[in-house]
Amino acid sequence: MSLETLSGQSEKAYALLQEDAEKILKLIEVQMTNLTMPQCPLYEEVLDTQMFGLSREIDFAVRLNLINEEEGKELMDKLERQLSALHESSMEQKEKSQ
Repeated sequence: MSLETLSGQSEKAYALLQEDAEKILKLIEVQMTNLTMPQCPLYEEVLDTQMFGLSREIDFAVRLNLINEEEGKELMDKLERQLSALHESSMEQKEKSQ
């Protein structure tokens, strides 16, 4: 495999992982807005399951040398920060509406 092909595959792998992270964020956003409170076991189970699945995808991509470990860690950290901000925003909105 040429270096150019490997680079293209790496970019594609990272883009797919980013898409999956965005899907998790949207799923949790919909769930927080419409379905349940963040303290609900269902919310926590969905979040844990989705985050675990993404972490396994990232580990797989790292093992295939499609992305480096630091990129994978940054992707997970970014998603965790976004989810934390979403949680805080949702809690503030719920407090204001009470």
